[in-house]
Amino acid sequence: MASEILMPALSPTMTEGNLARWLKQEGDQVSAGDVVCEIETDKATMEVEAVDEGTLAKILVAEGTEGVAVNTPIALLADEGEAIEEVAKGVAAAPAASPAPEPTPAPAQEEPTMQTSTPSPAPAPASGERLFISPLARRMATQAGLDLAALTGSGPHGRIIKVDVEAALKGGVAQAAPAAAAPAPAAAPAAAPVPTGPGGIAFAQAQDIPHRVEKLSAMRKVIAQRLTESKQQVPHFYLTVDCEIDALLKARKELNEKLAASKREVKISVNDFVVRALALALLEVPAANAAYDPGGLVFFERVDVSVAVATPAGLITPIVKGADGKGLAAIAAETKDLATRAREGKLAPEEYQGGTISVSNLGMFGVKQFEAVINPPQGCILAVGAGEARAVVKSGALAMATIMSCTLSVDHRVVDGAVGAELLAAFKRLIEDPMSMLL
Repeated sequence: MASEILMPALSPTMTEGNLARWLKQEGDQVSAGDVVCEIETDKATMEVEAVDEGTLAKILVAEGTEGVAVNTPIALLADEGEAIEEVAKGVAAAPAASPAPEPTPAPAQEEPTMQTSTPSPAPAPASGERLFISPLARRMATQAGLDLAALTGSGPHGRIIKVDVEAALKGGVAQAAPAAAAPAPAAAPAAAPVPTGPGGIAFAQAQDIPHRVEKLSAMRKVIAQRLTESKQQVPHFYLTVDCEIDALLKARKELNEKLAASKREVKISVNDFVVRALALALLEVPAANAAYDPGGLVFFERVDVSVAVATPAGLITPIVKGADGKGLAAIAAETKDLATRAREGKLAPEEYQGGTISVSNLGMFGVKQFEAVINPPQGCILAVGAGEARAVVKSGALAMATIMSCTLSVDHRVVDGAVGAELLAAFKRLIEDPMSMLL
């Protein structure tokens, strides 16, 4: 009997993915462990291996299809001796993105940012019937004063999502009845709706500006969604220190010479020192190695440093796990491997999901100083600028030194100003005395 190949869940939070490419074609023999297709998630392109053997009788979802829900049948595999023509004949092609079972609602979780298909809107629920609506869509509708019962949902199982609220705001729907008699429907400034002005495409067309449109990748959609949520929901504050790194540069040169002499294919960068110093600083100030949760503050007992890596598809943060227990050479080798595979889209989900703190380094681009956006649920991210020669005062006399500005973005819900200052002070001391990192 024919068996189904299902859209796999490649991470605990994955609900859908894009079918990037088929590596097997209809009629091909498939053995257990063979790679049959490639799936694009929001962070990487992953290979899918067959768990059964047989003949690929029918491809149900064509390559290039976006928004394929987890556990959707994507192909049929005929058993040995089974006629593939009969299997293919008895099956109609499945829709490109059949909806997954309705997930249990969770507070402030992932919100689709773009529809990849145009399913028929579900009718508004009858009185007393459960209303399926995402937390973000509910908040937007409430702020705009829209009647939830008048909205129609285009998400899975008729769920009302962000784009449905935006469409209602543009088209006009019934306003919610006021709870009590009010003088006038003038909204308070705090209850103003989320701005839904024209996007870049409409602006360019209206102004007759020559332009091109590049389709959003799954990664870019998630980056836009999560960073917007971070700036809206996480109360950021920023702390900056200037670190003198002449001793660090000297130590780096000497260590790399020793590594080269020993024929080890490892080269330590300034960023490796930063990762090591930040991990050790968190051991000294464990109160900063934390995350906010409505159920309580979470204090991590291991330092996992997420390192921001730019890829053609967008930013990804592979993780140096247990960085507090690794030396500079180990951090350098691991970071290089993670960055290489990140740019190739070959990271496993567990290699970029998680982390207790992040580092973003734009110093190699000549950026002097910047403030990075926190990557929830982490409590902090360190932004590292370029090392540059500056005039400093030493022992009452003017001198030159190589200075690197570092800015810590902090979630004030979990880390107070004094704790953030303690962390930066410990980091600065370690950076300026690199030999202490080797102890």
